[in-house]
Order: sequence, then structure tokens, then C-alpha cells
Amino acid sequence: MTTYLLALDQGTSSSRSIVFDTQGRIVASAQLELPQIYPQPGWVEHDPREIWRTQLSTAKEALAKAGLKAGDIRSVGITNQRETTIVWNRKTGAPIHHGIVWQDRRAEPTCVQLREAGHSDVILRKTGLRIDAYFSGTKLKWLLDNVPGARAAAQAGELAFGTVDCWLIWQLTGGKRHVTDVSNASRTMLFNVHSNQWDADLLALLDIPAGLMPEVLPSAADFGQTADEVLGGSINIGGVAGDQQSALFGQACFDAGMAKNTYGTGCFMLMHTGASFQTSSNGLLTTSAAQPSLQPQFALEGSVFVGGAVVQWLRDGLQAIEHSGQVQQLAESVPDSGGVMLVPAFTGLGAPYWKPDARGTITGLTRGSTMAHIARAALESIAYQSAALLLAMSRDAVASGGAPVSE
Repeated sequence: MTTYLLALDQGTSSSRSIVFDTQGRIVASAQLELPQIYPQPGWVEHDPREIWRTQLSTAKEALAKAGLKAGDIRSVGITNQRETTIVWNRKTGAPIHHGIVWQDRRAEPTCVQLREAGHSDVILRKTGLRIDAYFSGTKLKWLLDNVPGARAAAQAGELAFGTVDCWLIWQLTGGKRHVTDVSNASRTMLFNVHSNQWDADLLALLDIPAGLMPEVLPSAADFGQTADEVLGGSINIGGVAGDQQSALFGQACFDAGMAKNTYGTGCFMLMHTGASFQTSSNGLLTTSAAQPSLQPQFALEGSVFVGGAVVQWLRDGLQAIEHSGQVQQLAESVPDSGGVMLVPAFTGLGAPYWKPDARGTITGLTRGSTMAHIARAALESIAYQSAALLLAMSRDAVASGGAPVSE
């Protein structure tokens, strides 16, 4: 009898795999850092081949550490960075370009055109989202418009689009399944969250051929079987959810009014609203929650684009530390930030401000300021941004007749 589960956690900064037993206990895990690619200011990319290589390597390593084989695994589950956009050739499986990461801002000119043309309200009503380069739809349009031959190939049915979960499922199944789940589909700005279907009008608005789009399934469904050569045997892929909706589910926030905040590359606060499609008056988004059926479930979401990524910047950009784990000691070497304030708007500001043209700022510097003060201000910026989300969500909760959100 198979008694273990294999979770694939493909994030912005790393790929990780964890083997669980039926009691939810971790049996083994493995993790690899995922390289970031910055072609120019405001652009962020991943190599889809590296996403697959690192994810597959960690899956094999976790199984080896646990002393298990494919036949011991009852099911594979996938959780993933969400809006990152990948397009590949259906026949060869080769990506046509690097994946455009959720943080990337290159599609902002298209978003400006959409806003100025008056499409904000209809997109909000259908998708729950603001028009922003954060989401996959305008990234996909950019790829079709800028990769030579891409639009013609898409119109000929030769290409497939997917978020990271979809790309992993394609690879895991040997190219047999082109599917995603509702929680990931809801982050594309192309998906009608009321009907749980791709919206023909939104596809037409962005000039995206419908043949590019994957089949959308509930978060708990039959997503296919892994090809024998991938993990040494066939395993059912039984669950898929975008990382933040997955975290909402994992924290047992199943009922309206329950909320969680997650700290990773960014910070994301979600509050379950049940079957109620609730729009925010305070700069939050409405998104599909992870759902076991195609009966819509919703959540309000606040998205901070740069949370833990500010530590990576201290390490790789300023070279203030050699390893991310050193940041705490550096920040605690001073009693406070000495008046230094850091706004890590490296890719604009997300909720509740939505300022795509904002850029990172350090203020309050004096001759007495040190790298330790900047490091402390960087960590404090995570708390300040999360507090802004909490206040916005509390105001929405009260306005809807609920109680303020609390820790």
C-alpha cells in the first residue's frame, strides 16, 4: 500500500520537494536555489529548463533520502509561483523564451493602454484583478508580440501557454497533459472567476489565441500520471494550487473571514471570503481560492512584491552579507535603524498602493548610518508593508460586516 505523498514546491527563489507520510509528517526534503535573470531594469526572468531541472533534481533527492521509490508514493501535489508566464512548442517542448516572472514590469505600457481605454471595470468584474503587469495576460501578449514568429505559431496551434504548475505537469507527464487549476488560472487576468472558464472577450482584448490556453481543473483533480522515465514509475498528480492559495488552505483557512500572511520572496496576505465575490475598497485583489470542485470559492489578497527578496538584494546587490542567514546578526548589531527607512520598490509597489512606476528608496541617511542600519531598515520594511496589508484587509472586513482582521 502506498502511504506517502510527494509535494513539489516551485517558488521564485528556489525549487523544493518534500515527502510526507499519511500523518502529515515530513519524511525527507530537498531544496535548490533557482537563478534569477535580470536582462534590464524592471525585467525579471527564469529559464524554464532550470525550473524543471531544479524541481526534478529535488524530487529525486527527496525520494532517495526517504529510501522510497515511485511505487511508494500515492500522489504528487504541486504548489508554485503563480503569474510567471511560460510559452513552449507543443511538438518539441522547447520554451520560446525565458519565463517572464511575476515581478517583471515590461508589460506596463500595455496596461497603461488598457486603463486609458476604459477596461479597468470590466476586468475587475470578471477576474477580480486590477490591470497590472503583475498578471500573466499582458506578459503573454508581450511574448507573442516580441518573440519572432511567436504569434504566427500560436495562431497555427503550435504553442502552449502555462503558468509554472502547467509547465511542470507537461514535463512530468511527458507532454501528455496541458492543464492547470483554478487558483493559478485566476492570476492570468484572462479567466472569468464566476464561470471558472477562460473569458473569450478578455482573450480577444489582448489578442491571444484560445488554442494557447490549458484546460482548467479544480485544485483537487486528476492532473495526469507521471511518465515512467521521470521518477522511475507512474504516479498520479492529484492536487495543484498556486502558492498563496495553497498556503491559505494549508493554514486551515477554509471559512470566510479566516486569513493568513506568508513571507517569502514577496509577502502575501489572503482572507477567505467563501462563495462571496467581494471586491476591495482598499487596494486589495479578489482571487479564486483553492477549491476541490468547480464551485467558485474566493479570497481577498494583498500582494507585497518584495519581502524576503530584499535580503537577496542585500546579499547580491549591495554584497553586505555573504549568506542570507547572516542578515539577522547584522541587523541586531544596532538597537534600531537610526532613522533609516528603506522602501524596497524594486519592481514597483503592489497592494495597497499599486504604483508600478515606484522605485526603491533609502531615506534618513546620516554620516552615522552603517550597513547594519540599512539591513535593519530592510527587515523592518517587510513588517511595515505587511502592516499596511493588514490595515487594508481589516477595513474591507469591517465594511463587509465582519470583524477586523487580527493576528
